[in-house]
This record gives sequence, structure tokens and C-alpha cells, in this order.
Amino acid sequence: MNKHTFIIAKITPKPKYFEASKEAIKDIISQTRNEPGCLAFTLHEDGMGNLYLYEEWIDENALKLHHEMDYTKAVFEAYTQWLAVPPEISKLIKVA
Repeated sequence: MNKHTFIIAKITPKPKYFEASKEAIKDIISQTRNEPGCLAFTLHEDGMGNLYLYEEWIDENALKLHHEMDYTKAVFEAYTQWLAVPPEISKLIKVA
């Protein structure tokens, strides 16, 4: 069994920042998918003002490296003003 790290993040922007929040993630998708250890990085929305990120990383170290990237830090910084509530992040390890 692999030890891949999976992330499901629910992101709830303030309504006036919804499009900017979505575009900020879309702008880093290509770079993120090219990072060593990134197996999946997809953005979804529910039509009710929430964004969802699905991520799969080869291991925890690859995820940590992603969080150290300048473009990731820039999104996190923007989100300090744009989000209505802190992101709900579930970190999962595949067991079967």
C-alpha cells in the first residue's frame, strides 16, 4: 500500500472574492501539477459559493514542498482577506 497523502480542502470565499479566489487557484494549477510528487491537483465548486481542492501527493514531504512555493504562499496570503471562514482541510492516508 502506498503512503500517498490526500487533501480535500473546502474553501469558502466572501461572495465578492469568489471569482478572484477561484482564479488564484486556477493560476497555480499548472505549476503545482509540475511539482515533484504531485499526483493530482484539481479544483471543483459546488454552485453554493464553495470551492473544493482535491490533491494527491506522493508523500508528506512533497506536500510540504508545495506549501513552500512562492505561488502557493501568495494564494495563502490573499486568502487571509478573501475567505469568509478558514478552510476546512481533511488530510487522508489511503488504507485500502
